[in-house]
Amino acid sequence: MSEIQFQAAPAKINLALHITRRREDGYHDLESLIVFADVADEIEAAPAPIDSLAITGPFARGLGNGETNLVSRAVAAFRARWPGAVDAGLALTLHKNLPVAAGIGGGSADAAAALRLMSGLAKQPIPVAELSALAAQLGADVPACLLSQPLVARGIGEILAPLQQFPLCHIVLVNPMVPLATADVFRRLRSHDNYPLPALPEPLTRPAQLGIWLAETRNDLEPPAIKLVPVIGDLIERLRAAPGCILARMSGSGATVFGLFGSSTQAHQAASDLRQASPDHWVAAAPLIVP
Repeated sequence: MSEIQFQAAPAKINLALHITRRREDGYHDLESLIVFADVADEIEAAPAPIDSLAITGPFARGLGNGETNLVSRAVAAFRARWPGAVDAGLALTLHKNLPVAAGIGGGSADAAAALRLMSGLAKQPIPVAELSALAAQLGADVPACLLSQPLVARGIGEILAPLQQFPLCHIVLVNPMVPLATADVFRRLRSHDNYPLPALPEPLTRPAQLGIWLAETRNDLEPPAIKLVPVIGDLIERLRAAPGCILARMSGSGATVFGLFGSSTQAHQAASDLRQASPDHWVAAAPLIVP
């Protein structure tokens, strides 16, 4: 490698998240419609004598750059699985643009981006199934982030069904800058055996179709998260009232809330209004990444 390489780590959004069963191993089975937005962390790699990781960006302070960082772990795991496939070393820089512990897959997306970067640099083709299996060892959300396209996830998040069609929508993301630990949310979850997702319409090509389907779904982690961080509920109500908002809901285990829009203009207006009303919140507006 003679030049700098880049890889984006798009934000992951759970448009719907149903918790269907608590398993004997303590994990939960789920069903989730997952999409990715064109707002992302970024990884940069340059040739170096040894592997290293630096972290920059507005949310760099929330992370360490040691061996426990998911980017470092992903690179080390790739090298262990395919020794010699990528020449040592790499000076990696993670530009942390997305808030940490926010329910939008930041760490998982970063790990997936590191795996995609390593695969792209490899001297030999890396089988997709084997790369996905390695991703699953790093975290339940990493295989979905490896794809970064609309999909339905089942199991603990490792059984993926990518969608071949998806309507072009725009999304507003707002985070009140209150970290929310996934384990704390699950501890407050009252029902662990809920209905699965309804069947998706085929073909799914229009925002209105998506809105009708989403109205029959939930995020089962939203009620316990609102109990822990009440401002989540306030943000959902504010986005729900925005002109053109198809759906407002919390993503993942929070605390990020999203508003789904069919129009770029309406999404950017809603984001502008939120920034003005709550300048201390993180707000982004972006199109969804569609097939």
